[in-house]
Amino acid sequence: MMQIKHLNRVITLNKPVIMGILNVTPDSFSDGGKWNSLDKGFEHALKMIEDGAQIIDIGGESTRPGAESVSVEQELERVIPFIKKIREVNSEVMISVDTSQPEVITKAIEAGADIWNDIRALSVDGALETAAKLDIPVILMHMKGTPKTMQNRPHYEDTLTEVIDFLKDKIESCHKVGIKDENIILDPGFGFGKTVKDNYILLDNLDKFVSLGYPLLSALSRKSMLGAACNIPNAQDRIVSSVAGALISVMKGAHMLRVHDVKETREALMVYNATIESRN
Repeated sequence: MMQIKHLNRVITLNKPVIMGILNVTPDSFSDGGKWNSLDKGFEHALKMIEDGAQIIDIGGESTRPGAESVSVEQELERVIPFIKKIREVNSEVMISVDTSQPEVITKAIEAGADIWNDIRALSVDGALETAAKLDIPVILMHMKGTPKTMQNRPHYEDTLTEVIDFLKDKIESCHKVGIKDENIILDPGFGFGKTVKDNYILLDNLDKFVSLGYPLLSALSRKSMLGAACNIPNAQDRIVSSVAGALISVMKGAHMLRVHDVKETREALMVYNATIESRN
């Protein structure tokens, strides 16, 4: 059975797992500036845990289309206080950090984090070696370009094949530096250098990623692909469409869901799980 493990914290993936998003940035696409004060962000993290999140994913760099990069120092100033404050009151929830910087994840793990969620799939200098040394779960995500440039007319000859091949290459790079198979998690990267059609091709074929044999994360919550399908320009109004995307993801085999709306997603999963359990 697949699981995510770090130290004495273990999550089994026999049922879909919810990862709650905590953006502690001033400019994230959906909730930038809403949770970047320590008190508000901490309260929101506790509420997501209460609502059913088994992982809290903390991000100190906005990765919305067109976003500028931030310094390591800025990321550390934004992220580390939240990790420490959550750990003061909760030793069980897993904490993921959305960063590409080896120095940030190293300090984050020291502060009590568990998982490295890297949109750049360990491509920064020293990232592969750092992941191997830390011996932690790592989420490898596909992205074409950078957050600043990724939506400038992205093009694929074969979307599905190219994204799968990219992840296969990253898995091989992980193996070469000694990263264990049980520490690898895959993410097709919805919205990161893809057209609307590209995103839906990937969603419709998530089972192909599952067949690679690693835990699969689906992260489409509130993204523009949903706005395009439903004609909803405001990201915060895409709750129902986000839950629909989450359900399609688990029906296609996704093990983990990275979401803004934890309570709503959990309720949908409870109905899904009850349906599956009725078969026995």
